[in-house]
Amino acid sequence: MDRIPIAPLKSSSFSAATTREDRLARNLSLGPIKLTEPVKEARVEKADSNNAGGGDAAGGGEDGAPDEATTEPDFATLSAEIDAFLAARRAGESPPPVSEVTLDRFASAVEQEIAPSEGTEDKWVPEAPGEAPPLLAAIKRIAALSSALTETQQADRYTIGVHRVTGVLHRAMTFVEDEFHALLEDPRVAKAVPGGGGDTGSATGRSSMRRPPSFGHGAEPDRCVIPSADGGGAGGEASPPFPPETVERLRAMAEAMLAAGYATECAEVFLVARRNALDASLQSLGYDKPSIDDVVRMPWEALELEVATWIKAFHHTVEVGLPGERDLCARVFAVEGGEGLGRGIFADLARCTMLHLLNFTEAVALQKRAAEKLFKVLDMYEVIRDVAPAVDALGAGGEEEAGSGTLADLRYELASVRSRLGESAAAIFCDLESSIRADAGKQPVPGGAVHPLTRYLMNYLKYVCAYKNTLEQVFQEYRRPDDDEQPHGEGGAGAGDPFAAQLMEVMELLHGNLEAKSRLYKDPSLSSIFLMNNGRYMLQKIRGSPEINAVVGEAWSRKRSTDLRQYHKNYQRETWSRVLNLLRDDGVITVKGHVQKQVLKDRFKQFNAAMDEIQRTQGAWVVSDEQLQSELRVSIAAVIVPAYRSFLGRFAQHFTAGRQTEKYVKLSGEDLEAIIEELFDGNAVSMPRRRM
Repeated sequence: MDRIPIAPLKSSSFSAATTREDRLARNLSLGPIKLTEPVKEARVEKADSNNAGGGDAAGGGEDGAPDEATTEPDFATLSAEIDAFLAARRAGESPPPVSEVTLDRFASAVEQEIAPSEGTEDKWVPEAPGEAPPLLAAIKRIAALSSALTETQQADRYTIGVHRVTGVLHRAMTFVEDEFHALLEDPRVAKAVPGGGGDTGSATGRSSMRRPPSFGHGAEPDRCVIPSADGGGAGGEASPPFPPETVERLRAMAEAMLAAGYATECAEVFLVARRNALDASLQSLGYDKPSIDDVVRMPWEALELEVATWIKAFHHTVEVGLPGERDLCARVFAVEGGEGLGRGIFADLARCTMLHLLNFTEAVALQKRAAEKLFKVLDMYEVIRDVAPAVDALGAGGEEEAGSGTLADLRYELASVRSRLGESAAAIFCDLESSIRADAGKQPVPGGAVHPLTRYLMNYLKYVCAYKNTLEQVFQEYRRPDDDEQPHGEGGAGAGDPFAAQLMEVMELLHGNLEAKSRLYKDPSLSSIFLMNNGRYMLQKIRGSPEINAVVGEAWSRKRSTDLRQYHKNYQRETWSRVLNLLRDDGVITVKGHVQKQVLKDRFKQFNAAMDEIQRTQGAWVVSDEQLQSELRVSIAAVIVPAYRSFLGRFAQHFTAGRQTEKYVKLSGEDLEAIIEELFDGNAVSMPRRRM
């Protein structure tokens, strides 16, 4: 009766039916495997056949010499027989026959070779320089034997042997796979806490691997879903470097898995372990990979801190983490047939890690635009722009070819994210125009002080210009289509530079907004004070910042200085020209050489009333800039005080000393100077009553 061939046993640890947790939940001891009943029957049949053929044929003579059924050859003898079988097959010759019993014995011998190695430190160490480690040699031999036996021509002849050999190979690979993962693990990755019960095969000490929720709203096809680990550490250092002896063991394990046809399992174990290590490194920096929903709902104050952490984590990943992983991949997979696999593994690891980080920037871009978010958006834009050479360096040496364009996809993703951030930054800055136009408050600022909009915008623009070079790049790449049609600035300011043009547009809008707000004051003098305050504040901010001054240009500053002088003249004219007219003898006080006393009395009354009104109102006005305040007071005193002293000198003696003088001449020259010195302090007081 023909036997039905048994397929070789090979199971991926990442298949739906066999997970790492399932395998870690059973005893992984690789001691001798008990013979199956069919193998036992084969041995009995062979012994019976030998006995039926005569004593000599059975190997049991009268001298009592041991026969084949009672004395098994050692591992070296079995290995030599298997090597001869494999060598003939490789040479295309007819291989010598190998019995099912020999295959069983060899499989058992390999088990014995593997079993003592559990828990020792030298299982992967060569016995002599230049030799393969014994465990690697044993696994490679049984892997080659399994491959030979599972060929179509051989499968029918070795039904039981195929089952036996592939079973041992699979269990050996299970052991190697877990050893491989344990060596690759970062000590900072949190460990699983075993469940209750007395199962000796529990996964004590193995890493907890779970499939995290997708970063996005749903599982996106181009997003990595390799399991990550909880936990973290402190310090933000790179994964601990592997000592040379550990790398040698890892290389031997990788070689064994590749030789056995377990390249897929080897790659996935490596990816899981090293992705967990990179995650632990990021967590040690405080970065916990928040979801898009978390970021979108996050208050801006919290998100600012998260962005700062992300920047640190991103730099660390590109400059430290991934170069270290590339080096580890190159060293571990420096085996026959492994270099391309190592490059592909690293390409996938780099892409997966970077996409998780880049998803954060997408989440930030989804938040509602606001002016205060511009600087963090620009920070992220600069980071992604500046790491481009480092990312290119990661792809040097053939990784891109091995990774089927994975790193090229990563470069595209970086460019795409950078583009979104650039567009967001440009849009946020352009939104300033709308904010200025929308600020049409109908309540004037008390005392003509600097308007809050002026303070906010000028300080904002000062910080914006600290990003001048970046914003120039952003606006060159993401300018609005209608920008070229808009005239910007004066005297060519901003010509040829869309960012400078946009900034000048904001400045002009602010200037126009302030002029409109100045008309809210009923007193023209106070309107001039308001414009002086705001114009002076703008000019100081511009001249105090080399960055913004370079963008605005000297021509614009000179124009604003001219405006300030005009506001000053307007104030002098509106307030003090009227007072000066009261101190002039315009042919009304003195007529034909005689002083008209009633007219003189009226002039003093009018002057006193005017000064009382000025002191009461303009004492409540605000000029916060000390230099401007001083300039105003000096210019006023320089005109009014000499004129008043001259007026007093000419006409004070026309009043009768005593009560009449006190009634009309209420201020001395010193009193007038004191009143002027108290103007623009924001404190309204009444004019003092002083005697001559």
